[in-house]
Amino acid sequence: MQNSNQQKLHAALSALQQQDQYRTLPMLHHQGRHVIVDGRPLLNIASNDYLGLGMDSALQRTFFDQLHQADSLPKMSATSSRLLTGNDNELMALESDLAAWYERAATDTKSALVFNSGYHANIGILPALTALPVPTLILADKLVHASIIDGIRLCQNRACHYRRYRHNDAAHLAELIAQAGAEIERIIIVTESIFSMDGDRADLAALVALKRSDSRIELYVDEAHAVGVLGETGLGLAEETQTLAEIDYLVGTFGKAFASVGAYLFCTKDIKAWLINQMRPLIFSTALPPINHAWTRFILAKMPQLQHKRAHLADISQRLSQAIPPAHQVSQPAPQHYQSPIIAYVLGDNAATVAKAKALQAAGFYALPIRPPTVPKHSARIRLVMNACVSMDDCQHLISQL
Repeated sequence: MQNSNQQKLHAALSALQQQDQYRTLPMLHHQGRHVIVDGRPLLNIASNDYLGLGMDSALQRTFFDQLHQADSLPKMSATSSRLLTGNDNELMALESDLAAWYERAATDTKSALVFNSGYHANIGILPALTALPVPTLILADKLVHASIIDGIRLCQNRACHYRRYRHNDAAHLAELIAQAGAEIERIIIVTESIFSMDGDRADLAALVALKRSDSRIELYVDEAHAVGVLGETGLGLAEETQTLAEIDYLVGTFGKAFASVGAYLFCTKDIKAWLINQMRPLIFSTALPPINHAWTRFILAKMPQLQHKRAHLADISQRLSQAIPPAHQVSQPAPQHYQSPIIAYVLGDNAATVAKAKALQAAGFYALPIRPPTVPKHSARIRLVMNACVSMDDCQHLISQL
């Protein structure tokens, strides 16, 4: 007979199924720009491989050919944390390459620090920063990623407090800043540059203006969905809006447009040194395999020259965004200018969203339903994600299915 805890677990799982919120791991086979599901090739419009580099087998062969020509091959595992023996030459070279990439687009000199993932970065940076006994107020956009929320919750310093401001509402943010008493010595504004579920942009210029109005303010910007996608050299929304020099903590990831794995932070040398001494996910995790860092460096070297992919991605993304019926848009009216490759097709109801995803799959598109708690209640949607391998004809066919 099941004990009471097992019964409660079974009942909770059943409730998720009844609410159309039950998740399972998909059985997938990838074949170029398609995902093979039940023997059928479906065009992949669900991944974050924005530039299509993860689908480029010729690019991968070039990388391996270069490896074979080298004097020695990168190790397949770091086998320990960076503070022990995991700080391989490839990893240090990657941080140097990242710093040089940043300096080409900014006037100041900063350092790069590489982590195992964007989640590691976001759950570790803020707790480490607030380990200093400085009265701190964190002000986070209402729609920041779960990893950032988890990082904020891990800030255990009694001198640290946090509040959420309404999504992209600079006026509300200014009110919260004005309410911060004289006892607050540091205010950290936290935002994504491209929001992962709505696909809209933060107003970095407005945030920079707020920063200039109060010497206590620091900016923490997660560019996970913008790096590689926006900017002349692919450095993200901060490069495009010329706000790089004003951002104190710029986080990016390699697991999306870079088609690799890992994450990084641009910051001052002192902040980098502090994180190496205080950031638990960095200190207590085995470093990523050097071969992964070698692949990331290979992609990074090409990133500034991929403007043609970014331009095509912008074109098809804007066409799709403008074709979303008003009743299914995140906001009214739809933005007239290109936001990002992430286009939300909002249906609200969980069952209707699942049904629409199945209809799109039947039409040849691998599109997935996104439901609460990933998104707010009554805002279930299909997260349509464009990539540079989607042709104009593909885009028009998708539009016809909406």
